Amino acid sequence: MLEILRQVTVTCFFASYLVVLALELLRLLGKFPGRALLVVVMMVMGLFTHICYLVLRAADSPVAQGLTRESGLWASWTDWSLLMALVLAICFFVFYLRRPDTVISYFFLPAVMGLIGFAVLVRDRAPFTRTEATELWRSVHGLSMMIGSVSVLIGFLAGVMYLTQSRRLKQHRAAGSRVRLPTLETLGKLNRRSLVFSTIMVGIGVIAGVVMNLNRWGQVGWTNGGVLLSSLLLVWLIIATAIEFWYQPANRGRKAVYLTLASLGFLILAMIGVLGTEHGQSQPTPASIEETQS
Repeated sequence: MLEILRQVTVTCFFASYLVVLALELLRLLGKFPGRALLVVVMMVMGLFTHICYLVLRAADSPVAQGLTRESGLWASWTDWSLLMALVLAICFFVFYLRRPDTVISYFFLPAVMGLIGFAVLVRDRAPFTRTEATELWRSVHGLSMMIGSVSVLIGFLAGVMYLTQSRRLKQHRAAGSRVRLPTLETLGKLNRRSLVFSTIMVGIGVIAGVVMNLNRWGQVGWTNGGVLLSSLLLVWLIIATAIEFWYQPANRGRKAVYLTLASLGFLILAMIGVLGTEHGQSQPTPASIEETQS
């Protein structure tokens, strides 16, 4: 099976996205039975081959096998272009599944295929070194985790305000009060959007951290407290987001609030894991190590 997947090329997922775009263009000619199902099937095939190509490209690289310390992992213009195309394709697929009646494919898919084309054009450019790759992915990791954490906190604050406003309305204390809060609808939307955005940013942060560790040490270090708890935070956010979109109880707003409160708990645990281990501390440079030894 693995040998078959190694035969996947850029042409495979580019062709899948092209077929999806062609199927979407058929909307202009009228209704075609089974067209929507074919779009989903081809997008799944495209995303699967796209991910396999990137993962196997990284696994087969000299840096992943410890054969060289010159070139970095996922540290070329080709890699970054293909990663951006993958993220854009995933976003399109999520939006399409939610609203299959829209024509967002006319905007998303040309951009996806444009990024793939750009990746092919710059494939001869030399990748950055492992040191440069580590610094870049460290910046992406830190910035994404920071933005994701802030988004969780914003969702938590919106949740607290939601519960406060809901209680005031039940006690008939909101009308005519000088202390005004946003409406429950506004707070509920802010809470849900914060949940989704934090999931995306923490996901980017965890992936960037994995690549950063591979470039720095040649291994991920899953048993490290910071890495483990950050990964658990991401898993919980994905579960919470799935519950938010696919489980519809009578009170959606209160459900989102409770999910966000739980997310804050996972965030606190992740921060304790980061600050309590070497993961959250600066790494000593070779020069500083020599000074210490002397």
